[in-house]
Amino acid sequence: MKTINKVILIGNITKDPFVKVTANGKKVVLFTVATNHSFKNASGEILSESEYTGCVAWGVLADRAEQFLTKGKLVYVEGHLKTRSLDRDDGTKYFKTEVVTSELIFLSKKEAESMDGSNGSLSSTDGASAFDDFSDLNETI
Repeated sequence: MKTINKVILIGNITKDPFVKVTANGKKVVLFTVATNHSFKNASGEILSESEYTGCVAWGVLADRAEQFLTKGKLVYVEGHLKTRSLDRDDGTKYFKTEVVTSELIFLSKKEAESMDGSNGSLSSTDGASAFDDFSDLNETI
């Protein structure tokens, strides 16, 4: 049976992206997207919860994310979930789940216009799966 691992987010960048070059010379950009979920509680009051999702961009998407993403910008992010294991300074392990970005669309009009007349849409031309090896990234963050 086929399984699906796909994430689509539309939200705002919470802070300027973190840019890193791995030991193998690959550029990676880490950024967080804030989304909101509204719901009614038992008494009928409308409440809202914010969710902060870590995202990772590699290759050409990393270049564009570094160039155009800034705090507060509205973006469409599409990708798949990837969980990696990291070691804390005290030797304990923890796990971090992120969206590996395969599609990035700048929804703020200013960014879309500044991309030489394009619609602000970017896809991973290298194929996101080519950058799924996080072992190099784990050592650099």
